[in-house]
Formats: sequence, structure tokens, C-alpha cells
Amino acid sequence: MKAIERIRGICRAPQLLAGVVLGGRYDFIYDQMPIRICRMSRTQRLNLLRSGCNLICRRLQPWSYPLHMQFELVNYCQLRCPVCPTGTREMKRRPRNMDPALFKQALKEAGPRLITMSLWGWGESLLHPELAVFLSEARRYNAAVLLSTNGQNLNCDEVIKAIIEHPPTFLIVALDGLTNESNSRFRVGAKMEPALQGVEQLMKERNRRGQDRPVLQMRFIVMKHNQRELPEAEDFARSHGFDMLSIRILSLIDSDSGIRSKLELTTDLADFNRAGKRQDISSKRKNYICMQPFWYPSLFADGTLVACEQDFNAQLPLGVLDERTRFADLWFGRQSIHVRRQIRDAYHTISFCRNCPASDRDRTDTSAWAIWLRKGIRQPVSIGG
Repeated sequence: MKAIERIRGICRAPQLLAGVVLGGRYDFIYDQMPIRICRMSRTQRLNLLRSGCNLICRRLQPWSYPLHMQFELVNYCQLRCPVCPTGTREMKRRPRNMDPALFKQALKEAGPRLITMSLWGWGESLLHPELAVFLSEARRYNAAVLLSTNGQNLNCDEVIKAIIEHPPTFLIVALDGLTNESNSRFRVGAKMEPALQGVEQLMKERNRRGQDRPVLQMRFIVMKHNQRELPEAEDFARSHGFDMLSIRILSLIDSDSGIRSKLELTTDLADFNRAGKRQDISSKRKNYICMQPFWYPSLFADGTLVACEQDFNAQLPLGVLDERTRFADLWFGRQSIHVRRQIRDAYHTISFCRNCPASDRDRTDTSAWAIWLRKGIRQPVSIGG
């Protein structure tokens, strides 16, 4: 979070307080996606208010449970993207699927307090054979459910059925080119056809059932090789049935190959190359306030909880969630206090902090801007309303 965003958040507190306490409603923008949480429970409201205190004081034992949480359903993928540790084979964790029982256990404690759940990590979530179980369980809670995919098996019948019967709030389909050639330049091994066929099938089945979920979002990362396609991206997304188009800045991973690949791929368009600038770490951190360890952890497929998704090899784990360990024991425990102190006070000693993509950007969002393509969707997208 940029320092100016932190100040704005603190200044908005009285207005948000009235909406949350009196109306049980909270409006926010998550990576260019406008979301409204309605009919918030007392537990959810109290956690949101307590989490606001973390903006003022990044207490090593947070005032609140997480507001947002990322769940890595699988940590393997069929593609070989050059700035992903899975694609570059730099991730040392053993490939595996998350156990649905682990997911349910984490949500039993954290779920009633969350406002977003991101069902992805360092792998392709749609490869999980029990995807429907995760979507069904996530929808039991009053939070926005976000699902992201490279689209390679989006046209599979089981996947279509799971998404339609238990629709996430947003389904993000990553297409970084308007042709097979340009898309596969970054998404190595990808084909456009299954992604576009899946979107078409989802759109038709959703409309047939009279549903408005999931919101179908095409996500396009601007890079050197596809920047010429940017003017055509809106028409492409609209013609293929997407409800929303988001334009993203290229991020990196904590590795020499990731940084090298990123610098090779970064566009020369001024609005999208800020993340490619290499600056002295003290300059980057001067106006950056890291909030990840205080309200946005990631739960990896094997149950390891980390303070930041960039810690893809779990160098600094908060602990491992299992049947003998409560989520609260990890989130508020001694090890988590130690990790937060390192990230807050000694970030220069941590490699994934030194290479943090968020500190390079002008704002928190990875997406630079977004366009809504379908008028039938209410904005913000309401949860629990």
C-alpha cells in the first residue's frame, strides 16, 4: 500500500464507520473490481473495524483476523510462464492439491470475518479434481469469491458445471494476447481456443439460468510483444462474451530469472512500465507501507500459512495448519510476530521483500485500469444483498 493510500484510508474512516456500523455495508475496490459487502454480521463488522487500526499501527500481533485471504488450491500448472516460479521450476515445494478438509478448517475460523477469498496461488486452480467442493464451501460465507485461470481446461464439462452451480463472484481469465502466437509468448504452452470456448459456454449457461455470476473478466498483461494489440483488446473482449476487461502491469517473482525475464518483457509504454524500473530499495520503500502480513495471508496447498504470496517457497512460514492446530494459533502466534517484525523492520534482509513488485507500482492495484463491457451488471457487485 502506498503511503498516500494509507492516509486516504484513514481519512475515509468516519464515512466507512457509518456505513459499516449503521448499514452493515462496506464498499471497496479490489484490483479494479468494485465490490459491496451487504448484511455484514456483527463478527464481520467488528473484524473490519479492528483491521482499520492496522493502518494506524502495524501491530506485530494484529488487532484483527485477516480481511482478505488467498488459498492455493494446487501448486502445479500445465504452462511455463517465465515470471512464475512454477513455470521456471524455481518452486521447491512438492506438487500437490489442497485437501478440502483443510480449506473447510481454515474457513471455519477465518471465513466469517473475510471480505474476499482468492482461490489461486502458484498453480492452475481449475486442475483441482474437487473444484466444486471449494467453490461450494466458499459461497457459504459473506465474502467476494475470486477465481483465476489460464483457461486451458475452462471448456471441460466438469469445470463448467462446478463454476455454474457454485459461481464465484468474479472469474478472471488470463489472456495476454489476442492470438495464439502472442498469448503463448508469455503463457508458454497455452492455446486460446479452450479459454474462449469455456467463456462462451459459461456465458450461455449463465444467461439461460438467469444468473449474473460469475462476472467474466478478461485480464491482459501489457508487455513489449503484445502492446500493439492493446487498442484492440476491448473489442476482442466484448466480442467473446466477457463482462469486464482489466489491463495489468507485469509483476515479478523473487528470483534472478524472474527479474531478468521481466525486464526483457516489460513494455515501453509509459503507463505500464513503472513496475519494470529498478530502483534502490530505500527509494522504493520510502512511500510504501506493507500491509500483507497484517491482513492478507496466503494458505498454501500443503497447509503452510505465509504472510505474503511472494514467499512462494515459504522461507518465512507462520506455521502449518493441520487438524491439531487452530488458525488463530498461527495468525496470532509467536512465529507470526517474529515474521511480521522482520518484514516491517528489516525488509532489506528478506529477498522477496527486496524484489517486491508492489513497492515498484504507483498504487496497490496490479491492474492499471478496467473497463466494464456489459451494462446488465450492477456496480459495485453486491455480496449478501
